[in-house]
Amino acid sequence: MRVKINKISQADIGKAITIKGWIRTVRDQGQFAFITINDGSCLAGLQVVADNDTAGYEEVLPNLSTGAAVSVDGLVVESPGKGQAFELKAQSIELIGACDSETYPLQKKRHTFEFLRTIAHLRPRTNTIGAVTRVRNALAFATHKFFNEEGFYYINTPIVTGSDCEGAGQMFQVTTFDFDNVPKKDREIDYSQDFFDKRAYLTVSGQLEGEAFACAMSDIYTFGPTFRAENSNTSRHLAEFWMIEPELAFADINDDMDCAEKYVKYIISYVLENCQDDLEFFNKFIDEGLLGRLKHLVESPFERVTYTQAVEILQKSGKTFEFPVVWGKDLQSEHERYLAEEHFKTPVFVVDYPKEIKSFYMRLNDDGKTVAAMDMLVAGVGELIGGSQREERLDILKQRIEGQGLCLDDYWWYLELRKYGSVPHAGFGLGFERLVQLATGMENIRDVIPFPRYPGHVEF
Repeated sequence: MRVKINKISQADIGKAITIKGWIRTVRDQGQFAFITINDGSCLAGLQVVADNDTAGYEEVLPNLSTGAAVSVDGLVVESPGKGQAFELKAQSIELIGACDSETYPLQKKRHTFEFLRTIAHLRPRTNTIGAVTRVRNALAFATHKFFNEEGFYYINTPIVTGSDCEGAGQMFQVTTFDFDNVPKKDREIDYSQDFFDKRAYLTVSGQLEGEAFACAMSDIYTFGPTFRAENSNTSRHLAEFWMIEPELAFADINDDMDCAEKYVKYIISYVLENCQDDLEFFNKFIDEGLLGRLKHLVESPFERVTYTQAVEILQKSGKTFEFPVVWGKDLQSEHERYLAEEHFKTPVFVVDYPKEIKSFYMRLNDDGKTVAAMDMLVAGVGELIGGSQREERLDILKQRIEGQGLCLDDYWWYLELRKYGSVPHAGFGLGFERLVQLATGMENIRDVIPFPRYPGHVEF
C-alpha cells in the first residue's frame, strides 16, 4: 500500500514500501540516478536511488523530469549522505504522468510570488505555497477543535443574502437577469422578476444570522466564505476571503475579548506544535523573527486600551505617520502596527470606538459617543480581529439603523430578536487569511489563499 512521505521514519528502515508523488529533481549519474520526490505531505522530499537493477528504470529514465508523477516500490535504507537519515532504494519505478521539461514553468530556481500567482494551478508544488497550505489546514482544524472543546455549535450561514451587515454597500450583486433584456417597471429595474424577487448579494458576513442562532443555542460560530466589492489592491485585502465568526450569548465586551485571546493563543500553540518544519522554513526564508514572535504571542498576556487612550499614545509617540491621528477617525494599519509592535510589544485590544465609525449593531456605551467595539492588533499584521458587544435594546438599535441611513424593513427579523427574549450577547470576526499571514509571516494576503480574488483577477 502507498505510504505518504511524512509517515516514513527511521523505524521503517528495512521495510518495503510504495510511495507516489511528483519529481522535484533528477540527478542522472549514468549507472544510477538520485530522484527527489515530494507528495505534498511534508516540506522535505524523499530521496530515491534507482539503478539498472530497478524494474522499469531504463524505460522510464528518459521521461523522469521535474514535475513528472511517479510510483516507486522500494526498500527504506539508511542514507550515507548528509541531510537525511534514510532514503528509498528503488526496486521498481513507474511513470504515472509525464511532464514536458521544456515548457514546465516550475524549474529548480527561485520564482517571485508575483509570477507564481500567474500559475496558481501549479504553485502548490512549490515549497512556500505547500507549506502555507499545510499551515492553513492546521489552523482550520484547530479552529473547529477549539470551538467544539469550548461548547460552541458550528452554524452554516447564508452565502446569498438580502441584507448588508456592515452597511457599507460594497457588495457583489447576485442576479439571473439577462443584461441585454433587463425587465423594467416605471423606468426602474423590476426586481420582482429576478430569481429572489428582490435585490440579492453575496454576503459580507454571517454575523446577523449567527446572532439568531446564538439567541437560541447560546454559543455558536461560523466559518465560511465572505465577499467585499472593495476596489482595493493592497497586500491586506481580498474580494473573496474566509471568516471565522463566533457569537456568545449572555456575554459582554470583556467576555468577547477573553474568548478572542484564548482562541488565538490556542491555534498558534497548535501550529507551533504540529507544523514545526513548515514554521522553521518560514522563519528561515520568509520572516526571520516569526518563531520568536509566535512564541511570545502564546506566552504573553494581551494588553487592553481604550480607543481614546490609543489616540493619545499615538499623538505622543513622536512618530510621523502618513495618516494623521485624530480622535473620531479610524486607525490605519501603520497606527495599529505601531501600537502592537513598538509601544506595547505584544498583542493589544483597542476598545470603545467612536460610534460614527462603527456599524449599527454595536452596543452604544453610556457616554453616548462610543460603542462597545474592540479590535485585536498583532505584530506583523495589524488588525486581526474585530468584534463588539451587540446592541440588545430594541429602541436604541432602531435609532442606530435609521441613523446610518438603512431601512428598518430590511432588518425586521433582526429587530424581532430584541422583542422576543433579548439577551446581552457579543461576538467577533477574524479574517482567516490574515491569521494565515500571522502564522507564516507571508507579506501578501494573495499568497495565503489558494486562488486569490481581487480587482481585475478572477482566473482559475
